[in-house]
Amino acid sequence: MRIGMRTVKTAVGAAISIMLAEWLGLEYAVSAGIITILSIQNTKKGSLTLAVQRIYSAVLALSIAALFFLVIGFNAISFGLYLLVFIPCAVKLRVTDGIVVSSVLVTHILVEQSLSFYWFENEMLLLAVGAGVGILLNLYMPKLEDKLRAEQMRIEQLMREILLEMAASLRCQEGFCDREGRMAALRAGLNRMQDKASRNLENYFFQSAHYYVQYADMRMVQYRILRQMEQHLLGAGGTNEQSLALAAITEKTALKLAEDYPASELVEEITQMVRSFRKSGLPETREEFESRAILFQFMNDLRYLLETKRDFYLEFGLERAKNTAARQV
Repeated sequence: MRIGMRTVKTAVGAAISIMLAEWLGLEYAVSAGIITILSIQNTKKGSLTLAVQRIYSAVLALSIAALFFLVIGFNAISFGLYLLVFIPCAVKLRVTDGIVVSSVLVTHILVEQSLSFYWFENEMLLLAVGAGVGILLNLYMPKLEDKLRAEQMRIEQLMREILLEMAASLRCQEGFCDREGRMAALRAGLNRMQDKASRNLENYFFQSAHYYVQYADMRMVQYRILRQMEQHLLGAGGTNEQSLALAAITEKTALKLAEDYPASELVEEITQMVRSFRKSGLPETREEFESRAILFQFMNDLRYLLETKRDFYLEFGLERAKNTAARQV
């Protein structure tokens, strides 16, 4: 049985919150531990956002409950009417995550049957202790950089293998067939990286961490382009001068596929190939026409794939390279 970091933080945080609440002399100290359990999130920003929402929610809940308790009395009907008003208000104000915690605090007022300031102070302090401990524990988050880098390497290797298979398909007389399921593996890897990149971004308050999010988005665009290229090659057959030239540049793209490669040279090379392709003689047979059309579509998609990488590098790669060099000085 594996015990994760979030489980450890939840157990330790709940215990600390209860002991701290008891040390402060708060009533219903166990509730502070429950609030901490509900406050531990997967990201730093998520924990802080949740804490702020619950403060707003608690103030709103205690105010509405106090009104009904004052007018109708401390009974189940008052509590039911409080929920009838509070829940829609919480939904409207987008603080639904605080409904359960705030209602637990209201039950303490109901049990004690008192609207004295002491009990309102007690409930807000319980919330402060529970949420505060949760935020402090969430300040420690295991870095995802290593996992993101590993996922990045797997994604690039899969894309490299797919492009090499496409190049081989262009050289032979068979249509492309993804027998190893690399396309599905690539999509799964990209989904994992997008999830990790989003969580990594949420763990920074001030420092920018958008690079991996943008990188994953760029590779996802390239994945969709690869799917189109795959469809073009399904009906490909026969080899000619154009298919061999296209196979060569596809293979070159695969071999140079890397995070820090700007792709500008290959974009220019394939642009020249497109121009040359357009100037070539017209096909003489229907089969040659269809083959030429497939190759032309594939060529344009490959150029789009390279342009996507070039644009990403110009916008994000250069800045990342500068930052990396600055850290190494």
